[in-house]
Amino acid sequence: MPVFFQQQINEYTRLGVWKIEETEEFFKGNVPQHRQVTHPHKRLQHLAGRFLLQYLFPDFPYELVQIADTRKPFLPDEQYHFSISHCADYAAAIVSRHSRVGIDVEIPVEKILAIQDKFMTTAENDEWNKTNLAEADSHQAIQTRATLCWSCKEAVFKWYGNGAVDFKKHIVLLNHEPAAEMIGCSFTKTDTALSIHYRRFEGLVLAWVVS
Repeated sequence: MPVFFQQQINEYTRLGVWKIEETEEFFKGNVPQHRQVTHPHKRLQHLAGRFLLQYLFPDFPYELVQIADTRKPFLPDEQYHFSISHCADYAAAIVSRHSRVGIDVEIPVEKILAIQDKFMTTAENDEWNKTNLAEADSHQAIQTRATLCWSCKEAVFKWYGNGAVDFKKHIVLLNHEPAAEMIGCSFTKTDTALSIHYRRFEGLVLAWVVS
């Protein structure tokens, strides 16, 4: 099984990243498709993400998943809280019995640097770069850090789940703790303090929130 990464966060919460190597038929034989997706690769990503939910918790009732007006998938009785993300040939999911969660997976690309000022403040850039001085001269490292910051904010956005979020105004990255692979965050829309956890892999970044 192509499980790229998985982690038991606590007794009630698990996450996993799946490297998609299977055909669409494999996933269709194991998981229902909850919405019409016309693009073949996006449909494959969609099915792989749903497959991960039951891989992490075998009793996950994905046949009951509904889609909110904000496009966030949910279970009506909140038996589980969950979040799904996908990019390229990867799908990621986090599932919890008790906590609200959000997850995001991204592949660093050049265009992130062109939009960085739209989602990062000067203070955030200063804090992040201050703890990464050894990498400061590497263009690839700067690109990866910018992607990770975006991924952290995207994970918070999915954790919130109600839309209408300004990434620069409402999601403020604070103290960065690289040894713990964690960054503090203030979600100003609800005045909530969060801890964002992350992993950096070769050519891939992952961020998640549990609260």
